[in-house]
Amino acid sequence: MATPCDALIRHVLRDEALTRGLGDIEARMLVEWLADWTELLADASRTEDDAWSCVNRLCRRGRAIGRFVQLWADPFDRGAAIQLAASERFDWPLPCSDMDPGDLMHHILTWENQHPGA
Repeated sequence: MATPCDALIRHVLRDEALTRGLGDIEARMLVEWLADWTELLADASRTEDDAWSCVNRLCRRGRAIGRFVQLWADPFDRGAAIQLAASERFDWPLPCSDMDPGDLMHHILTWENQHPGA
């Protein structure tokens, strides 16, 4: 049974921690990605509680991805970015060098879409 996703989407859009410290481009990409996945999770959920649980986990992952992108943008914070990636068990390949934050966000979210649940 699909769960109505309006409240879930509003929850994602109101979570300022998702975009804190990100540039406009990265923030927009992350919010759009989260909104798309929220709709999919709402459609696939069996109960409303199940949908909320999945969306809350998704938002936590989104906050961690945003923080990683923010940390990687500063060469002095790359060690912290790597520690975050390890503690969050991110499976995507780490960047090899400097990368534009927008490009990095795009690469991460593309990988996440291609490897859901990884």
